[in-house]
Parts: sequence; structure tokens; C-alpha cells
Amino acid sequence: MTVNNNEPESSDSLRAWGEVLKAFRRRAGLTQEQLAPIVGYSTSFVSSVEQGRRMPPWDLVERAEAALDAFGALKGPAKYLTRARRVASYFRQWSKLEETARILCTYECRLIPGLLQTERYMSVMMAQSPSPIHGESIEERASNRLARQQMLFGRAAPIQFSFIIEQAVLERRSGGDDVTRELLDHLIAQASLPNVKLQVMPLHCPDHPSQDGPLYLMETADHEWYGYTESHTTGQVFYERKHVSRLQECYARLRSHALTPADSLSLLKRMREAL
Repeated sequence: MTVNNNEPESSDSLRAWGEVLKAFRRRAGLTQEQLAPIVGYSTSFVSSVEQGRRMPPWDLVERAEAALDAFGALKGPAKYLTRARRVASYFRQWSKLEETARILCTYECRLIPGLLQTERYMSVMMAQSPSPIHGESIEERASNRLARQQMLFGRAAPIQFSFIIEQAVLERRSGGDDVTRELLDHLIAQASLPNVKLQVMPLHCPDHPSQDGPLYLMETADHEWYGYTESHTTGQVFYERKHVSRLQECYARLRSHALTPADSLSLLKRMREAL
């Protein structure tokens, strides 16, 4: 029996919802290829959703509901879907919120943010991780992370991304020169996307505005803001306005001290040329 590590999220509720989607699609006389552009996702993604292997993003649910005249049979149950994708328990809540994001902001001082990692880089970092998810191989963990990248970067309505990365993380060359070359090429490509702002915090920053570790912020389509911070073994989601506001202030200071996106891109290119 072959395990498909690219489809890690199957659960009973996802399989049931996928069957309902398939029934309404067939009732409308549509193929998966025809439905895909209507809901704004690829044919392979629609197929995975119908087979219960992918969590349907909310914009897909809404478009399918309207296009297939499902009279609430898709939208209603979608609120209660659960997925079996194995992520660290303390990250699971934030991972779920990400699916509703309109804006995602990430500051990382330990490693390259997961959404920007290459497969080789993430495999290296996972091999060094002191606390892997029990019973899950590096390949399975990498597959989950790549699926998260695909879902968030593949949205029909693009998320606006802001990343701040410490230069020291790049200078470390985790995995060696070959892995770093590939990583820098990837970062340069991602930083060139119109919906991505990538900034590098320079090595020399005497008045660095934050020594408290990684920081995540997001805004939903309903203009609600949430925050998330993480340590080695725990993470916390912040919902209260006063806490989120403090995190926003911290992120604004970090952005003001980091290199501009243009200067950051130039630095990445110089680092790549030096390898």
C-alpha cells in the first residue's frame, strides 16, 4: 500500500463534504475541469477536495455554493469541517485562522519562515528539530508544510504577505552552500511577487526594537486582526484588541528598522552572487 504524503488532511468530515460537493457538481453537469476556474482553484485541488484530502478554503466554499445553487448544503456544514493534517498542537489554531487571512505578517529571528522555505531547507531544519511530531516522518512534515504554502499562495484572491527576516538567519547557511543557493533563488523569486513584501533586518542594528522572538499578525476579510507568538514548545493566539495592538506596534517598529523591500532584494542578490 502506498501512502500519498502530498494529501495529509483526510478526515471523515472532509470526505463527507467532498462527496456532497461532487454530487452537486454532477447535478450541474460540470466536470472538475469546468468547476475549477469557477471556484478559482486548480483542477487537482478541486479533485483533492472532493476526495476529502484537502480542507476547502472559505472562498472556494462560497463560490461553489453560488455556482452550484446548493441552497446552503455546502456552506452550512463547511463551518464544522475538521482536518487530520498533523501540525504541532500549539500551532493548529493559528493554522486554521490563516485560511481566512487577507493580510499575513511574519517576523522570524530563528529560521526562514515556513511559508518561504524550500523543500530541501525545511528537510534540513526538521532533521535538526528537537521535538518532531510523534510518529511523523520528515517527508510527511515537509509535505504538510508544502501543502500549506500551496494553499495560502494559491488563493484566487491573493493574500498580501509581509515578511521580516533577520540577516543572521541567511548568513548561517543552514544545510550548506547548495541548499542556501536554492533558498536564496527562491527568496528572490518570492520577493519579486506583487503581493509579497520581504524585508531583511540587518546584522548591525544597535537599537533593535524587539528581542522577544518570532511574531505573526493577520487580518481577515472582515478586517479582524489576530496575533500569534511562539517559543520552543508553545504558541499563543491573541484575540483581544489591546494585545493585538501591542503586537502591531512592535511589528511596525521592526519594519521601520529593517531594510526596505528594494534594499532587501538587492542584499539577497548580492548574497547569492557571493556563493
